[in-house]
Amino acid sequence: MPKDKLKTIYVCTQCGETSPRWLGRCPSCGAWNTMTEDVVAEPAKTASGKTAAVRTPGQTSLTPLKLSGVSTTEEKSRIVTGIGELDRVLGGGIVIGSVTLIGGEPGIGKSTILLQLCGEVSRTRSVLYVTGEESVRQIKLRAVRLNVPQDNISLVAESDVDEICGLIEQMKPDLVVIDSIQTMRCTDIASSSGTVSQVKESTARFLNVAKTYEIPTFIVGHVNKDGAIAGPKVMEHIVDTVLYFEGDKTLPYRVLRAVKNRYGSTNEIGMFDMTGRGLEQIENPSQVMLEGRPLGISGTCVACVMEGTRPVLGELQALVTKTSFPSPRRTASGFDYNRMYLLLAVLEKRTGHFFGNQDVYLNVVGGLRLDETACDLPACLAMVSSLLDLPIAEKTLAIGEVGLGGEVRSVPHLETRLREAQRVGFDTAIIPKHNLKMLDQREFPGLHLIGVSYLREAVNAIKLKD
Repeated sequence: MPKDKLKTIYVCTQCGETSPRWLGRCPSCGAWNTMTEDVVAEPAKTASGKTAAVRTPGQTSLTPLKLSGVSTTEEKSRIVTGIGELDRVLGGGIVIGSVTLIGGEPGIGKSTILLQLCGEVSRTRSVLYVTGEESVRQIKLRAVRLNVPQDNISLVAESDVDEICGLIEQMKPDLVVIDSIQTMRCTDIASSSGTVSQVKESTARFLNVAKTYEIPTFIVGHVNKDGAIAGPKVMEHIVDTVLYFEGDKTLPYRVLRAVKNRYGSTNEIGMFDMTGRGLEQIENPSQVMLEGRPLGISGTCVACVMEGTRPVLGELQALVTKTSFPSPRRTASGFDYNRMYLLLAVLEKRTGHFFGNQDVYLNVVGGLRLDETACDLPACLAMVSSLLDLPIAEKTLAIGEVGLGGEVRSVPHLETRLREAQRVGFDTAIIPKHNLKMLDQREFPGLHLIGVSYLREAVNAIKLKD
């Protein structure tokens, strides 16, 4: 019987397109310098030169189900983990038979949160934890430190995908964790672990087992130097949910964000605090983000961003100081750099504040990232406050989008944002006048609402408030 031959191909890490020779630009997705070398087995051919057929015509092992007979009840379709922040991001719990890919920088807490997840699920169900990076003893030490229940958690240190799939089919656990996909290897593929073909094929085989036996599976993925999950983009297309664990490793706060979710919204986030006992949920992120605010200091303003259905208050800090360089320096952390340039131009043109000889530094406290346009107005007020050395009252926040004409435009979900500000203890809110017309101010007792149509009016409001 002829043996499979090995051949070298080049695979695009962005879309999975293959080519027999190296190309500078992928012909499928147009990305540059993404073709990487890989070795695959060429299927053996018959004496006639054609690939041997495997399936016999007219025969199949498939058994279709009637759509009306498939259960859609919540208790049979999801597993509630007991970790509220994780359930929020997943859309209400782990969907039976789903495959979830979780990525993040090394040391951010991926293995920690998955081990805690296994501990919560193992209280009522069986769990299989497969590690290709650590020994079972190392997992045991972490479980003891995190005080994780251990009775229903089975451990195995293995990287052979076929052996792992056979074990899953034999055990039929209620949850499987694979840590990590870059260490897994299909023995019938000649390339080494972590290559495009290995990662793609390993993910596909785990997906097949998860769907066939309806076993939810979590897969850990490494990230590359650009912060994206390493491997081909088709790996992210194969799985049902893609989660990113974000945060500065020097800070204790972590944000779990869904960038793809077939069973829920991708706008929700979960917030955690990294402690010596593992990751603890932050159920009141606004209070945490505003702790330790400086009082009576210019250049700070509070913004409110919507993360899915959750309003989160964050502190924007600006430092405007005279430059000692021919061209002033601009730096933004947690805020869009190009958006900051746009707002500086609007401030100079529409309000008459000159920043041409000033260095501008903009920072979001706590490692939070504010990408919503509703944060335009607080960013502008923070920069003007620092420029004029004019402190903004500590219980004042601003909400609004700023246009190129200097107008303050309306934002969605304003009532939800104002209720959160009222709950935390703010007494003044600078908001778009168009939104104010549609609000019933009697619903917000103790909260003074200031409606502004233009950026100049908002700047005058903080001067009068001072």
